[in-house]
Amino acid sequence: MSAEDAADGRRPRVRTAAGVVEGRTGPGGTAVFLGIPYAAPPVGDLRFAAPAPPDAWDGVRDAAAYGPTAPKVPYPETFAALLPDPVIPGDDCLNVNVWTPDPAPGAGLPVMVWIHGGAHTRGSSAVPVYDGSAFARDGVVLVSFNFRLGVLGYGLFPDAPANRGLLDQIAALTWVRDNIGAFGGDPGRVTVFGESAGAISIGALLAAPRAAGLFTRAVLQSGAPEVLPRTRVRAMVRRMASLLKVDATAAAFTDTALPDLLAAQAAVLRRSGPLIAGPAFGLVTDPGTVPADPLDTLCAEAASADVPLLLGWTRDEYRLWLAPTGGMRLLDRLGPLAVALARARSGKDRAAVRALRAELPAAGPAELAGQLLTDRLLRDPLRRLAGARRAAPSFVYEFGWSSGVPGLGSCHALELGFVFDTLSVPEAAWLAGRDTPQTLADEMHAAWVRFAVTGDPGWAAWNGDGPPKVFGGPELEGAGESVVTRRALP
Repeated sequence: MSAEDAADGRRPRVRTAAGVVEGRTGPGGTAVFLGIPYAAPPVGDLRFAAPAPPDAWDGVRDAAAYGPTAPKVPYPETFAALLPDPVIPGDDCLNVNVWTPDPAPGAGLPVMVWIHGGAHTRGSSAVPVYDGSAFARDGVVLVSFNFRLGVLGYGLFPDAPANRGLLDQIAALTWVRDNIGAFGGDPGRVTVFGESAGAISIGALLAAPRAAGLFTRAVLQSGAPEVLPRTRVRAMVRRMASLLKVDATAAAFTDTALPDLLAAQAAVLRRSGPLIAGPAFGLVTDPGTVPADPLDTLCAEAASADVPLLLGWTRDEYRLWLAPTGGMRLLDRLGPLAVALARARSGKDRAAVRALRAELPAAGPAELAGQLLTDRLLRDPLRRLAGARRAAPSFVYEFGWSSGVPGLGSCHALELGFVFDTLSVPEAAWLAGRDTPQTLADEMHAAWVRFAVTGDPGWAAWNGDGPPKVFGGPELEGAGESVVTRRALP
């Protein structure tokens, strides 16, 4: 797109493998293309099938608005007030968005592909905080996309492929490989980045043979490679089938009306969560997608050993899961029992608890329990992954700025508005509050861009015995609401 195109309001056009798309001119003369199908609508016989190629179209397809979001159930009210999750109706939910500074073939710009979080059951690429304009402003082609969620993406059936959400992600990355050059991107310089379930997905993609060669760098934010026991995921399907009074098969679930399916899913989700070991939706080992535990594969077999990694966590991940629901108060009332239960769940010994108390002398039972569980879910496996890398470096960070929303501290997902440099988006304040330091967004966003461009975010690679890079250190305390003592991590 030329400067003349931007000045006179012409709409940028790009030819994809399926047809021509027409986007819009974004901030600073960037180009934005939204809602482009990368696979066929997953409806009818395709509801529980592997993604199929999209139909080609004649003429010019308008790409001015986000496409439909994947079917999902809403967050509970306490979380809906903190986590924006727009719903856009329609069947064509397997779609991608592209922000580019130069939609010209041959520009050869670095590409970043965002995989959203949401516990494999919620979220979409249309969340306003995920706007890619700042990345395009800084010379990066930003891609985001939707994929199937919940029972549609991760329900385990005897008559359907497993890990359909991951298959969708592989299809989207294949679309990027085959089409991003037309938008000015370099298919040989693709960085995938994701948060929470998005980062868990990236851990699986790193270990999945079918994803080999689709990206060259990876960022895992607050999510470690994992698979769930197949019995846990299968239990979710069986509970839904019992409520629906149908067989626990993909064929029976295909014949069930989508609203009824989602209502049953909402009911069973009330009994699952990130801090408990009950049934849940998530990735499972499967010969066609993730042949073995991805963390074991990445550490023991050096799969994707040539892919540089950027990975980290927030200081108080657990507060998003506990504070809004009153869980912090409950655990404090339980006192030593809460710490003992968390120790058992995390696999820590008593010496680890004594060391934690020494690091956090002012911490109550809820904070101690939360930190133990965060070690188990995030810090320990991510440090293991970082320490296992050999051929390519790993860079480890901690996000430590405290939200202005009372009680949240430096909670799960708080870093997102800083990474995307979208603190001015109204929805960013839902989780971060209104007094947010733009200087921290400048620093963090620049590090992500630098990693995508050079493979080095700007600090020393992890060697196993030093502290992580801290974003939002003591110099910024007071900008938000400081609720905990900073923990000294190995």
